[in-house]
This record gives sequence, structure tokens and C-alpha cells, in this order.
Amino acid sequence: MSVKAVAKGVRMSPRKVGVVASLVRGRSVADALTILSHTPRRSAVPVRKAIESAKANADHNHNLKADTLQIVAITVTPGVRYKRYRPAAHGRALPFQRRTSHITVVVDGEARAPKKPVQAKTAEPSKKPAAKKETK
Repeated sequence: MSVKAVAKGVRMSPRKVGVVASLVRGRSVADALTILSHTPRRSAVPVRKAIESAKANADHNHNLKADTLQIVAITVTPGVRYKRYRPAAHGRALPFQRRTSHITVVVDGEARAPKKPVQAKTAEPSKKPAAKKETK
């Protein structure tokens, strides 16, 4: 079963984030986190957070073994562009865009064996004497 995590609106260019995402594409989650912790790029932090989120989703929500997870797909798509202006000579304003990214991580792994329900001890409930009603 594939498990997905999405980081939307990351304030970095998709081109710069895509370089880091290609480093870990197709690797195991443990290897990817090790690589990203030693990658000296600013975009390594949001990619690592997205992978950790997918790992947590798989472990807690879908009952997959955390040590067997593999990155099936990691994609970086452009997000919203913020239009801004930079002051220029002679009182002009030159437009530029602040680009954002959406990071999608899909992981897959081995399912954990379902836990057996704990059987409650079948002890007899203690029988309390019924309260006597007082009559006046």
C-alpha cells in the first residue's frame, strides 16, 4: 500500500528543490534521511520533513514497518508565484516573482502483522448486595 505526504507552499524555487529530491529518489527512507542530513543545501530541510511525514503516516496510520519503507516517488511541482516589485533607477519598479514548490513523497513498505486483541480475564463480577430501601 502506498502512503503519501505533501508539503505545499514551500518558499523555494522548484528547480532548486528538484535537485535535492533527485538525490533521494528510489532509495530507502533511512538512506534518504542520512543523505539529506549531510546535504549542504537549504532545500534539504523541507524535503527531509516531507519524507519524515510520509514515514510517520505509514507507521502510525497505515501500520507499515518503518525500517522497510522505500521511496516510490518524490515529485516537486511549482506552487503559487508571489508577484513583487524591486526598485530600479529613475523611479522605476521592476517586477519579479517569488516561486514556491509543492513536494509530494510516496513511500511503500512491508505491512506489520496485525496485533491480536487482548482477551479480558473472565473473572466473575463481584456481586454486591442490593441496597435495602428504607420505608417510613
